[in-house]
Amino acid sequence: MLRYVTTNPGKVREAREYLGDAVSQLDFDYPEIQAADLAPIAARGAREAYRHAGEPVLVDDAGLFVRGFDGFPGPYSAYAEDTLGVEAVRRLVDAELDDRRAAFRCVLAYCDGEPFEASPDPVDRDERVAAAATGAERDGEETEPLPVKLFEGVVRGEIVEARGDGGFGYDPIFEYDGSTLAEMDAAEKNAISHRGRALEKFGEWFAER
Repeated sequence: MLRYVTTNPGKVREAREYLGDAVSQLDFDYPEIQAADLAPIAARGAREAYRHAGEPVLVDDAGLFVRGFDGFPGPYSAYAEDTLGVEAVRRLVDAELDDRRAAFRCVLAYCDGEPFEASPDPVDRDERVAAAATGAERDGEETEPLPVKLFEGVVRGEIVEARGDGGFGYDPIFEYDGSTLAEMDAAEKNAISHRGRALEKFGEWFAER
């Protein structure tokens, strides 16, 4: 059994499309560190979730990366949505940038407590630095942290005026191949989903273990 750590049942439904019915939801509110990249955030979450659950876990972190803003809002996408709002982010792009290119990125982290060829050490170092900076270090932090494997999915597009009534978050202002994500139905969106692409990579790796 794989436990997908999320409060969003929609993520679990999407995961089952790639991984089958062996995926179930784990509603665990792990302490999220602040970092400049998605990878250490997802890695930390997977380790914390495994310590809590004691069984194989998947954790994802995702964000919108605007090329002309050096990747902002990136890992802070949810915060920017809550504080500025999606339309304000679009207006910033309109006012400041000629280059409207952007990407949705998702990093999926897997941890099962077993030894395997983990993701590179820099992820672990970045995670520990971020944990220290945000006061999230644990007492007795492991010298050798639990192995975590990371998988990234990316979908590239550009920022446009809001269109469409579907989706959520930044979907109405992110255009891919002529349509915003909010204009796509669920099947169309899932077919190009950044999370789906990460899940597909994980599924291929997991099947060969």
